[in-house]
Amino acid sequence: MTPEDQVIADERARRKANLNQRLTVGFSLLAIAFCALWWGGIAFWLVVVVGALLMMSEWSDMFGASQRDKRIGQFALSVPLAIMAPIASGPSFFAFGLVVGAAFFVGAITGRRALAGGILYSGLPALSLLLLRSMPDGLFLSLWAMGLVWACDTAAFFVGRSVGGPRFAPAISPNKTWSGFLGGLVAAAVLGGIMAANGLSPWLAAATPVLAVVSALGDLYESWLKRRAGIKDSGTLLPGHGGMLDRLDGIVPVAPLAALLVLAVGAAA
Repeated sequence: MTPEDQVIADERARRKANLNQRLTVGFSLLAIAFCALWWGGIAFWLVVVVGALLMMSEWSDMFGASQRDKRIGQFALSVPLAIMAPIASGPSFFAFGLVVGAAFFVGAITGRRALAGGILYSGLPALSLLLLRSMPDGLFLSLWAMGLVWACDTAAFFVGRSVGGPRFAPAISPNKTWSGFLGGLVAAAVLGGIMAANGLSPWLAAATPVLAVVSALGDLYESWLKRRAGIKDSGTLLPGHGGMLDRLDGIVPVAPLAALLVLAVGAAA
């Protein structure tokens, strides 16, 4: 074997190992999320709280916050998260007000508007997911909202790797392709159709591809933040995936919009 062949073989082995690691971590996260969703209540709230606080931590690091400001942000976020617990007021309008209030508080105390934005970026998706799960058909609706993001991400990853082609946004995220984007869109639309056949509102099913686009834009926004900060990943917590922000970037914009759509459809029914 020539040195060039050895380099190619080593690169293929590295990519295979990275893919296996990514799949293992991905399936583990899906299992944890599904079990927490299935149980609901305190179990789901705990998972959401841990995820939100980790997101706030990574957000603070991304914007170069001091340890003091980072802790202030996490402590401020923990107040509305605690109120969202099933044994407290739950995911209510009061909790929404506390999230907004915590953002103003952090911005005023630290003088860093970026940290205030991190409170909203972490707290609003948490509130939205807990609100969806608390509804009468909460398990089904939560699986729809989270599942469309998972379907979009997974299909985009594998279609993009298999088909390749023109880059979607090379200046922001050079690995994303139009083929991957379209693959994710189709996967989300198929999921919406399957769930519509099992009771999902036709309005929500029709909105599923639109939310898939929103998910992709959320992914791009987080990629832009990382490029702006000069980092590759938001953290190292999840081998093969980076940090919690890297894993949940699509959920961040989708969860609030999905919750609003469900409320709107319910109000119109």
